[in-house]
Amino acid sequence: MRWFQACLVGMLAGCVLSAAAGSEPYGRFQFEESDRDHWAFRKVERPEVPKPVDVAWVRTPIDAFVAAELQSQKLTTAAPADPLTLLRRAHLDLTGLPPTPVEQKAFLANPSPQRYAAVVDALLARPDYGERWGRHWLDVVRYAESNGYERDNLKPHAWRYRDYVIAAFNDDKPYDRFVMEQIAGDELADSNAETQIATTFLRLGPWDDEPADPIVDRYDQLDDVVGTTAATFLAITLRCARCHDHKFEPFSQRDYSRVLAVFEPLKRPQIGRDDLDRFVGRAEDLAQYRAAIAQADQVVSELSQRRDEIERQVRERLFNEGRTSLSPESVSAFQTPAKDRNEAQKKLVEEFQGKLAEEVNAACRPEERGEMDRCTAEIAVTNSHRPTEPPRGYVWYEDSPQAPLAHVFFRGDPRSPREAVEPGLPAVLVDAAPPLPTPTASSTGRRLQLAHWIASPDNPLTARVIVNRIWQGHFGQGICGTENDLGVMGDSLSHEELLDWLASEFVAGGWRIKPLHRLIMLSSAYQQSAVGQRPQAERIDPENRLLWHWRPRRLEAEAVRDCILLASGDLSLKRGGPSVMPRISEEVLAGQSRPGSGWAPSDLAEANRRSVYVFVKRTLPLPELEVLDFPNTNLSCEQRSVSTIAPQALTFLNGAFMQEQSRHFASRLQREAGPDLAAQLDLAFRLALSRPATADEVTEIRDFIARHARQIEADESATTAAQSAGKSRSASSDYERRALEAFCLVLLNSNEFVYLR
Repeated sequence: MRWFQACLVGMLAGCVLSAAAGSEPYGRFQFEESDRDHWAFRKVERPEVPKPVDVAWVRTPIDAFVAAELQSQKLTTAAPADPLTLLRRAHLDLTGLPPTPVEQKAFLANPSPQRYAAVVDALLARPDYGERWGRHWLDVVRYAESNGYERDNLKPHAWRYRDYVIAAFNDDKPYDRFVMEQIAGDELADSNAETQIATTFLRLGPWDDEPADPIVDRYDQLDDVVGTTAATFLAITLRCARCHDHKFEPFSQRDYSRVLAVFEPLKRPQIGRDDLDRFVGRAEDLAQYRAAIAQADQVVSELSQRRDEIERQVRERLFNEGRTSLSPESVSAFQTPAKDRNEAQKKLVEEFQGKLAEEVNAACRPEERGEMDRCTAEIAVTNSHRPTEPPRGYVWYEDSPQAPLAHVFFRGDPRSPREAVEPGLPAVLVDAAPPLPTPTASSTGRRLQLAHWIASPDNPLTARVIVNRIWQGHFGQGICGTENDLGVMGDSLSHEELLDWLASEFVAGGWRIKPLHRLIMLSSAYQQSAVGQRPQAERIDPENRLLWHWRPRRLEAEAVRDCILLASGDLSLKRGGPSVMPRISEEVLAGQSRPGSGWAPSDLAEANRRSVYVFVKRTLPLPELEVLDFPNTNLSCEQRSVSTIAPQALTFLNGAFMQEQSRHFASRLQREAGPDLAAQLDLAFRLALSRPATADEVTEIRDFIARHARQIEADESATTAAQSAGKSRSASSDYERRALEAFCLVLLNSNEFVYLR
């Protein structure tokens, strides 16, 4: 009933909208105090840091806020994590890769009280950091490299956006600049290839190349842009106001339409329904390139015409003098203009053009041969001096400062426009209507105005949103648990004052993310151990939102795959460039609407690159990633789900990838640790779990390998009894090696391997 009433109100409002309404002033004054006073809509105010009771526990201001909340509930904190656990946690958290055995031993041998802080700083400086945290961002922006739908064709050069994001995190690009480049990188005064590639963000959504209604499809694309922009940077559900005023949040359909108007001038590069990319770069550089290419094309065209004219003259001379071996029908075919040839003549020309070329070449006079050779040589020189092609980007574009007229659509239907609207902002978040945008030479300037507002320190949402996302990346859940929705219907906050303190600190620090990582990771709250059961704490705070201990969580699919490749010794650290396509079974490929289309397996060295470089095809995710809850790329993913399903065991115990990696892992152990099993097991544990094996574990694994080797021998002897007599020592060694492979498979499937603890 409530839904019906809201729809009815929206329909009635749409019927009485007037043309003048679009110019009416608007702002938060229009709303009841209860609507505009929601915590996320209020300006960020820096709170005082609480005075700690346990001074020794408080390493950073974060701890003071956490301790105050725990104290209010009469809860205590957990003991610190042991050194190797903390080291592994930091490495996996920041880079998605565990510490090497050498790094583990060096950390334990370092007596400095600053050893952990030094590790955090070193990890933040590694290129692996950008690959790890860039992947978090790609979840939020619904990154994929194909369009989805039935054909799921390639988004050409979309991978450049992935590399842009990774570089931005590694360079610690200020977040306000990061925001502006993705929304309006082509409208910035210093616009260049990098900032234009950043706007690929706007075009990453799915695209139907055969829509039933192209007009509706056009506004579905823009709806994706509006919704993703609002969710990514502002964590508001503005998209829900497309058809009528939001049922729960203070966002009207007119608010939605104003923001939609910001993106209305965007054009999609395409020919028919073929999706295209574009050159990107500074305007003057692109103009110079095009001018140089046009000049080269003209020179080549003139030289080609001169050469063709000489060839034509020689050919006609042959025909007129009867010095050709071609039949009269063939001669007639060549003398007929190409556009006028019938099918028979076309076949004759195709069949005899090689023969005629030989005759023309033989009949050339010296001066004709010299002139043709000169033309050919000059064409080659001209082509060799062509400028290098600029990079291409998968971007929208604007080509005029004149904006199309934007409207509110009745019930969101673009075929039913109502009153016109100017570009604008959600009214509850501003004091008054913004001024009209200032156009640039080739665009409306609308997106630049929106980007400036989003990236402003006065925006109540932007800093809170990104700080909450970074917090989620470290603790598994944000201070607000709905990271894409900080609105009225979003989750409650676990530490409201802490979020505002972090947001104000973040902006005051120049919008830089790396210092925020450091602040969080050096806190005692982050360095706690994952304790056992504590009935009182579990009763008061069963979800551990107050952080009374460290909550273990499963690694994302990419980190699991990367850690497997690292343990086996197969991981390639080659960075950047076009995405790779690992092998996928024929059975999986057969499930596509066009089996195998758009998936060309890379060679092994390329395929074993980090998972962030694996091609993201919407209808064909890599099975090893899909079964571990790779996100739905059609929508912004605020937080990955964590499931436990049978296909995970089937894939990671029986799959060809895991079988191969287990063999390589065992070979590495034998190669690097030598023949001693104890040494092999110690190395295996250090590579996979970042700790030495305990004495009990070594005993159990020795027993397992011995029993499994005997079982393999027995199984094979039962089927090949006639051939098994007098087995050599080498055969026995083979059983032990295969048993070691089985142990490696088990270790790579253990909870401790796939969980951050």
